[in-house]
Amino acid sequence: MNYGFIIDNRKCIGCHACTVACKTENHVPLGVNRTWVKYVEKGRFPNTRRYFQVTRCNHCTDPPCVEICPVSAMFKRKDGIVDFDSDACIGCKACMQACPYDAIYIDPERHTAAKCNYCAHRTEVGLEPACVTVCPEQAIVAGDLDLPEGNLAQLLERNTVRVRRPEKGTQPKLHYIEAEESAIVPTAARHEAFYMWSERNGQVPGGGAAYPADSPLLQNDVLAAYDVAHARPWAWQVPAYLWLKSIASAPLALPAVAVALGKLPPSALRDAALAIVALVFTALTMVMLVWDLDRKDRFLRIMLRPQMRSWLARGAFILMGYGGLCGLMLLAALAGWARVSAILVWPTILGGFFAAVYTAFLFGQCKGRDLWQTPLLPLHLIVQALLSGAVVLAFLPEARPVAVAGLSVCLALHMLIVFGEFGMPHATVNARYAARLITHGQYRLPFWLGAVVVGGVVPGVLLAMGAAGIAGLFALAGLLIFEWCFIMAGQSVPNS
Repeated sequence: MNYGFIIDNRKCIGCHACTVACKTENHVPLGVNRTWVKYVEKGRFPNTRRYFQVTRCNHCTDPPCVEICPVSAMFKRKDGIVDFDSDACIGCKACMQACPYDAIYIDPERHTAAKCNYCAHRTEVGLEPACVTVCPEQAIVAGDLDLPEGNLAQLLERNTVRVRRPEKGTQPKLHYIEAEESAIVPTAARHEAFYMWSERNGQVPGGGAAYPADSPLLQNDVLAAYDVAHARPWAWQVPAYLWLKSIASAPLALPAVAVALGKLPPSALRDAALAIVALVFTALTMVMLVWDLDRKDRFLRIMLRPQMRSWLARGAFILMGYGGLCGLMLLAALAGWARVSAILVWPTILGGFFAAVYTAFLFGQCKGRDLWQTPLLPLHLIVQALLSGAVVLAFLPEARPVAVAGLSVCLALHMLIVFGEFGMPHATVNARYAARLITHGQYRLPFWLGAVVVGGVVPGVLLAMGAAGIAGLFALAGLLIFEWCFIMAGQSVPNS
């Protein structure tokens, strides 16, 4: 058994009966939707036409929301339905980032993730989903894709169908007959400040999508006449988490290399101070992760019932392991166990690099955010960690020459990677769209003035003047601004 949907656009009249039935059947609160109908108007008067598109969860064969969920709150049933468990959800919103279709929302009453679940409570007793039952034109067809004589399989056999974003490899099971390009591609239609019956909802938490006039896929004479807004899932806590983690990950790396090369003498006091920095900022990193949860009361579930395919769950254990190594380093330094410190330092540095890099793999699971899936990200996160570690080292007088050299090299590499990320061709249109939002769109001022000038040019000048400490503070400020632009722009590209 393998349940799926067909939307027959030849029959849909845009009546919203499916939306209302879904809300009523599943008690969906105001402001969020499991099923919604998008209107697109195309052409010039009097030669115009309105197209409708019923939009919802695609019940993917390979659902990315299931893989990324750290507590198995999203799961795929044996009958192919992708369902969710509100009682398990911690509200991390990672599933929303993984979904390339904007199908998942945070329930404003329960503060947990929710979406279309194929009316599983009805399907289990032999009934069709509410939207199918209520549709006056039978434009929504549900059934078993593996049943050759079934209505769904027959329609697939007789008609040309399309799915949304097939390049993501999720193998969606929501098929459209006679799909309209300007409706099925989110950035193909122009969005004004108002729709047919309402203004665009600017009150959605996080702001939602951006629709610049120079979108690479924008079609002429196409207007989105009706649509619904979607929240930008991750707020300022996530850029802050990346920034704090960069400071936490590598304060011990440059001094260890310098000691190994004979450029610095061993120092238990320095090791203790740097281990304290690593511990404090690792703890702050974890605070930011918990702070961003919509169900903070459930944060321990990521440790007690982890779903280990998720890099969010793996990352939590990596951070804890790294914190433990830093604690042992601190204990050895305070106890004067020089040999133990010498043995522990390299595993601790390796743990710090893992702590820095795992986010790249987490972002790789965010299939709805193409910008974050750059192949340069693992290297960039290590460079950011070494850059932040050099800044910390610059405030220790005996290590300042090493810090200046490290800061100079890492700052140059950081800026080179930044320009590489936004200057090179991107693999997808969505990634190019997000990059343009940073360099030419709504994030251009913080990017150019903050990430580039404050975080790159000014520190370079100050380093040349010998003001390493102040240069480091400017570099950290620019890095924080860059993280904010990177996270927010990645979420500003519409997926529906």
